[in-house]
Amino acid sequence: MLVATTNDLPGYRITAHVGMVRGVTVRSRSVVGNIGGAIQSIFGGSLSIYTKLAETARQEAYDLMVAHAREMGADAVVAMRYDANEIMDGITEVLAYGTAVKAERL
Repeated sequence: MLVATTNDLPGYRITAHVGMVRGVTVRSRSVVGNIGGAIQSIFGGSLSIYTKLAETARQEAYDLMVAHAREMGADAVVAMRYDANEIMDGITEVLAYGTAVKAERL
């Protein structure tokens, strides 16, 4: 599955727009993660515990979006974006979305 943040795919011709696709995940920080993050924040620098949580959430949302595009019969997703919102303290929604298309190599 080709996925691009651009509106076109160099080397490909978009033959049909299939529709909007998305992948959504909701994640929370665990008590252990919060303690680990608090300890890391005392020393400054990168908070690897939170970085890993953010990357895991983004990857899950991306994978769900790609699965949605495949279910719709798409070859690619263009104009892909991420969005994230805190639903409540410590609980975050991560959304990956884009336009599913059919494409053929030039």
